[in-house]
Amino acid sequence: MIRLEPRGETPRLLALTAPVVAALVALALAAIPIMAAGAPLLKAYQVMFEGALGSRFALTEVVSRATPLILTGLAAAIAFRARLYNIGAEGQLYLGAVAAVAVGSGRFDGPPALMIAAVLIAGAIAGALLMLGPTLMKVKLGADEVVTTLLLNFIVILFVQIMIEGPMKDPMSLGWPQSEPIIDSAALPKLIEKTRVHAGLIVALVAALGVHVFLAHTVPGFRIRAVGANPAAARFAGMSVTGTMLLVGALSGALAGLAGVGEVAGLKGYLTNNLSPGYGYAGIVVAMLAGLSPLGVVLAAFFVAAVFVGADSMSRGINVSSYIANLIVALALISVLVSGVVTRWRIRFGRPGG
Repeated sequence: MIRLEPRGETPRLLALTAPVVAALVALALAAIPIMAAGAPLLKAYQVMFEGALGSRFALTEVVSRATPLILTGLAAAIAFRARLYNIGAEGQLYLGAVAAVAVGSGRFDGPPALMIAAVLIAGAIAGALLMLGPTLMKVKLGADEVVTTLLLNFIVILFVQIMIEGPMKDPMSLGWPQSEPIIDSAALPKLIEKTRVHAGLIVALVAALGVHVFLAHTVPGFRIRAVGANPAAARFAGMSVTGTMLLVGALSGALAGLAGVGEVAGLKGYLTNNLSPGYGYAGIVVAMLAGLSPLGVVLAAFFVAAVFVGADSMSRGINVSSYIANLIVALALISVLVSGVVTRWRIRFGRPGG
């Protein structure tokens, strides 16, 4: 007979190694469909590794893709800590990008420091406001935020389509549905010349450190953790559950909005309806892989980005579908969830008391 017994305290070494083991297990399980596709396994992983880490270009591409994943991962992590299940980071990312274009496309101009601050603040506010609606509906009406945030994603995408084919359409785009470009003074500067790595990376890393300090060392952060652990006990202790949830919702939406600013003001330069390949949804996976740890989100984002960049190279090199990346990330998530059970519970064999 197999039974589970709760651990009194999770060993630190076990907690640290569990995500690494989960990633290795995911790669091992992904070997099955790779071999089923007729590809040489060792060659496939060699091409994947070299495609992600084997050159300056590959490394900078991983960093570029990891930047929005850090911010959307943080958005999910801080919300999930309070049991506010924000599935709407994709919509918040796009609305943040809309706000960045509205502020940074030349309607007014100023010094670069002022313009960059303006687009960042505008994007963060837009994302925060979008998330406040579902949060209010949850705390006041009991509405399921998973449903409301998910549906808002589709509404925002339609709104983006309307804007880039209407009020924000670039008259020089020759009919292509895209917004007016971000002016030079509002664009996030490149960190490495002739690459796609931009100053949004600094924003993302500072945000990760800030969220870590906020959750671990401030009174509002303690309230967030308390509400996430037991809302009834937090309310009995005199904490404002409603106020805490609204704060979490605003912070989560703001972080996702910043991801949109980075993509439009740091990378692409203008808004389209395919700005994001699903960074908002992938951020949820990043947060779960990190165990909702803000600093762990950074490592998880780089892992996911490396998998996607490497899978693209594997697809070109040995004709294995790039969708294998989605499978590897999904397997990693399942492995992390299973490892979470192992870290919190001991597996015992035999009868209770035997």
